Amino acid sequence: MKKGILHSVKLTGLSVIGFLSVACQGDEDLIVPVNEQLPEETLPIEETPEEINYILPEIDLSHWKVTLPIGNPTEVYPPEILTYGENEMLKPFMYNDSIDGSLVFYTYPGASTANSSYSRSELRELMDPNDLSKNWTFDQGGRMKGILALDEISKESDGDYHRTIMMQIHGRLSNEQRELIGAKDNNAPPILKIYWHKGYVRVKSKYLKNKDATTEELLHTDAWGDDAGFNFDEYVGFEPFSLEIIASSGKMEIILNESDSYIIENDDMKKWGVFENYFKAGNYLSTKDQGAFARVKYYELEVHH
Repeated sequence: MKKGILHSVKLTGLSVIGFLSVACQGDEDLIVPVNEQLPEETLPIEETPEEINYILPEIDLSHWKVTLPIGNPTEVYPPEILTYGENEMLKPFMYNDSIDGSLVFYTYPGASTANSSYSRSELRELMDPNDLSKNWTFDQGGRMKGILALDEISKESDGDYHRTIMMQIHGRLSNEQRELIGAKDNNAPPILKIYWHKGYVRVKSKYLKNKDATTEELLHTDAWGDDAGFNFDEYVGFEPFSLEIIASSGKMEIILNESDSYIIENDDMKKWGVFENYFKAGNYLSTKDQGAFARVKYYELEVHH
């Protein structure tokens, strides 16, 4: 017969009672004391947490400056803007969302530029970062395309959302034109503003009030009025969408999500060709309400001439 033998096993500070079965000779059971030391149990290997992948936006900022809603207001040019992630002044207004790979522009009512009462965290195109006088005309043409989203925005007292400008084409007087009309600066009207408005993309442009205006007369800001505007039918809400602007001689085309197109092409656009222009992109909040704010995300942004 076989008998179980009492067997004490040590497992890392824990004594376990077990039986060792052995063969017995004859009719008597043979009990053999066992004092065997087993190796201590190996501790489990600590699991390594799953690797987190961080996504950074691939947006070239070497030909952009940014205006912030602080200071007089504050502007940051290349090369400082290229290290925005390390710039303590920029961080509250322009930063990465490394989860979805976007560049975030945050703003609220604060400091504004000389020709506006509203505040912004907005990029301004620089064809030559060292020379603001180098811009482009409609005859030369320009194209800007972005993938962007309205992440969050405050509401008016009636419950409707505030609105913000996400893209622009802004006019500029040459130094010669500024001197000709005696302007205090090189500012000219924006020929194109594209808003996020209650979840829709809204386009606003200009028209020439006097169709017979001379070249000198149409250089004045008050020669141009605001058109009625145009709303794309598609509701974009707070989801990412693509937006493209194509400017050419006497013509602007705005394309939403690579499918819906709105074209402005008329004699006024042809006369606009007298101005220089530059693109703008970001978050230009159209309210001064206390507590208002907006956060716009850009996933992609590119410009071609």
